[in-house]
Amino acid sequence: MLNIVIFGAPGSGKGTQSARIVEKYGLNHISTGDVLRAEIKNGTELGKTAKGYIDQGQLIPDALMIDILASVFDSFKDSKGVIFDGFPRTIAQAEALKVMLAERGQEVSVMLDLEVPEDELMTRLIKRGLESGRADDNDETIKKRLLVYHSQTAPLIDWYKADGKYCHIHGLGTMEGIFADIAGAIDNVIG
Repeated sequence: MLNIVIFGAPGSGKGTQSARIVEKYGLNHISTGDVLRAEIKNGTELGKTAKGYIDQGQLIPDALMIDILASVFDSFKDSKGVIFDGFPRTIAQAEALKVMLAERGQEVSVMLDLEVPEDELMTRLIKRGLESGRADDNDETIKKRLLVYHSQTAPLIDWYKADGKYCHIHGLGTMEGIFADIAGAIDNVIG
């Protein structure tokens, strides 16, 4: 199986590029944001708990997220692979993901890091908030999310480099150009 971690700050284009990867390579997509928003919309206990963290711009506890992801991952029968979008976000989560996959005879094939300058991220997220009405895309929450990203999530770059799975993707330019770089990286992994 081809298991991809797509990585980048909020607004870096993970969702957009994940959709293209799914279409080209026939993979399943696990977006922690989508999974959590569905739980919140359905008013589940998990959703209520998650909403409290999200509204404060904080991360969901690791044990909760890995249980959700394991359940979703296991639901994909005869899958060619999975894109993990929005997870892991901390080294502890990366370690938990590695264990969860190893228990299933799997591993992360590549971590694609979409790098976008912070001023561009702010512009994209404010625009997305205006277009989609997403409550978490406002100036104050965006700044908190980027601060959390830099302090807790960015260290994953070095972790995946040490694990030999890291691939830098320049996240500015046309969607097609960025995707061409992503496809090249995936094709290198497939061999």
